[in-house]
Amino acid sequence: MIDPVERQLFIEGVFLKYGYDFRHYSKASFDRRLGNILDREKCENLLQLLQLLLQDRTAFRRILSQMTIGTTEFFRDPLFFKALREKIFPVLATYPSLQMWVAGCSTGEELYSLAILLKESGLFEKTTIFATDINPASLQKARDGIFDNRAVQSFTRQYLQSGGKNPPSDYYTSNYGSAIFDSSLCDNVVFSEHNLATDAPFAEFHLIICRNVLIYFDQNLQNRVFHLFQESLIERGFLGIGSKENLRFSQSYQHFSVLDEKQHCYQKKPTFELGGESLFENSKRRPS
Repeated sequence: MIDPVERQLFIEGVFLKYGYDFRHYSKASFDRRLGNILDREKCENLLQLLQLLLQDRTAFRRILSQMTIGTTEFFRDPLFFKALREKIFPVLATYPSLQMWVAGCSTGEELYSLAILLKESGLFEKTTIFATDINPASLQKARDGIFDNRAVQSFTRQYLQSGGKNPPSDYYTSNYGSAIFDSSLCDNVVFSEHNLATDAPFAEFHLIICRNVLIYFDQNLQNRVFHLFQESLIERGFLGIGSKENLRFSQSYQHFSVLDEKQHCYQKKPTFELGGESLFENSKRRPS
C-alpha cells in the first residue's frame, strides 16, 4: 500500500528536481507502478526512492521508463486505422501540405503504422509527422525502428485488418529475432520530448493521434490535454483517441463534431459553428 503523504512528497520532489509532473496522473494506476518500482529497486518506501532519484540522475532516467506507460502495438485497434484510411485521409488529401502529431508515441509502433498508411495513401511525401513522448528512452527506440519479432506477428494480422494493400514484409527486414523497419518511414518524422501535463502547443496540425494515454490521467489533466489538442488543431482538423477514452465528458467537447463514434475519431468545428464570427465574416465588417 502506497502512503498518500509519501506519494505526494515523491511527486513534488520529482517535479521540482526534474520538471516531470505526475500530480494529475490516475492515483490507482500510478500507485501500481510505484509499488513495482519499489520492489525492483529494493527500496523500503517512496522517501528512500526519492532520495535515490534526487542524488542520481542516471537512476532517474532508468526509473522514468517505469513510471510512464509504454504499452502499444502496431495497428492497435485496426478499425481505427481503417477509419483514418477511408474517412480522414480523403479529406486531408485536398491540402497542399500536412502536419500531424503522434502524442505519447511511446516506442513508435503507432507512428510506424501511421507512416505506412500515409505511404499507401500517397500522402507521405507532403506530410511532416511530429512524434513526441515524455520518455527519452522510448523515443530512442522509436528512432531505431527495431522491434521484437513477436510484435510483428500482431503487425501482420492487424495491418491486413486495417485495409493494408501490400505484403506486410515490404516494410521490415527480419534479422536474428528482431524486425528492422524501413528507415524511410521516418524520413519526414521529427522526434521530440514533450510533456502533455506541462508543455504548450507548438504547431498547427491537420491530425493529432493520442491513443491510450489519457486513460492514465485524472479528469483535470484530461481536460488540459483535450484543450491543448483543441488549440493545436487547425479548423476542421482531426483528432483520434483510444478505444477506452472519450471526449464527450471533457470541457472541449463542444469544439468538436463526432466523425466516427465507435473508433473515437473527431473533427474540430470551424469558428462559425461555435456561434463565433468567422474570419471571412469579420473581414466584411466596415468601421462605423
